[in-house]
Amino acid sequence: MNNILVLGGSGFVGRSLCERLVERSGGAGGRIVVPSRRPARAKHIQLLPTVQVVPADVFDERQLVQLVSGCDAVVNLVAILHGSEAEFQRAHVELPRKLAAACATAGVRRLVHVSALGASASAPSRYQRSKAAGEAVLTAAGLDLTLLRPSVIFGEHDSFLNLFAALQSVFPVMPLAGAQARFQPVWVEDVAAAIVKCLDGDTSIGLTLECTGPRVYTLKRLVQLAGLWSHHVRPVIGLPAALGRLQAAAMEMLPGVPLMSRDNIDSMQVDNIASGQLPGLERLGITPAALESVIPVVLGRADGPARLEPWRARAGRV
Repeated sequence: MNNILVLGGSGFVGRSLCERLVERSGGAGGRIVVPSRRPARAKHIQLLPTVQVVPADVFDERQLVQLVSGCDAVVNLVAILHGSEAEFQRAHVELPRKLAAACATAGVRRLVHVSALGASASAPSRYQRSKAAGEAVLTAAGLDLTLLRPSVIFGEHDSFLNLFAALQSVFPVMPLAGAQARFQPVWVEDVAAAIVKCLDGDTSIGLTLECTGPRVYTLKRLVQLAGLWSHHVRPVIGLPAALGRLQAAAMEMLPGVPLMSRDNIDSMQVDNIASGQLPGLERLGITPAALESVIPVVLGRADGPARLEPWRARAGRV
C-alpha cells in the first residue's frame, strides 16, 4: 500500500509514523497525505519526502471524501484527552462515523484506527466510553479494520513524562492525584512500527491489538523517574481522592489545556495495563522497548530551552 492518508499525522504519534512510512518507501513512490487545518504547525513533517501536508478540515464530510479518494489505506490518529461530552463525541465517535462513510463512498477498505487501552462502553470516564463508541462505529462499518489500543505513549516529544520533568524543574514538590494508578507505557516508535506492519500485510485485519511496554508502573513512580532522569528530583506526594478531584477541578478553570482533568482521574480508576486477553505487539513481531532504555537520555538533556517544549505544545506554539 503506497498511498496512505494519515489523519492526525502532525501530532506526536503522527510524526514518528510519517518518518517510518517514508523509510519504508525509501523516500520514493507513493504519497503520505496529512491533512491539517493549520499546516504551519506541521513543519516538522513537511520536509519529509513523499509527505504532503494539505490544508483541510477532516470533520467536513465532503473534504474527507476527497482526502480518502485515491488512497490505498487510512490511518486515524485523531484523539483528544480533555474536553466536554460533546467534544469527545465529535472527535472519537462522529469523526469515525464520517470516516467510515467516506471510505464507503471512495471504495477504500483498509483502515488502521488507534484507540486507547481501557476503551469500554462501561468505563468510568467519558474519554474511555467515547473511544469504545468510536471502535463500535468502525467495526460495524464492515471495513478491513485493525484496532490498536496503546497504553500511555512515551517518547522524545511526549507531553507526559516531558511535562512532569518540566514541572519538577520549576516546583519544589509534586502533589499528585491518582498516584497509585497503574500504567504500562509504550514507546512511540513501537506504536508507529506496529501501524506500518499492519499496513504491510493482511494478517492483522479484524484484530484488536493491545500496545504496551514490558513493565507496569504506578503514576507516582513514573513521576519520580521523570524527576530523576531530568536531574530534578522532587518529593512526590499522593493526594487523597477528594483532594485530587478538587485539584483537577481547579486546573480545568485555568486558561489553556488542563494538566489534569476530573475525567482523567476517572480514567485512572481502571489500570491502564494489558488485559492479557488480546494479542499485543509481539503478534506483529515487535519486542517493545523498555522505558529505561529510551527516556533517561531524552530527559537527561532536557535542560535550558528544551525543557519548555511541553509548555509550548500546550500553548499551541509548536
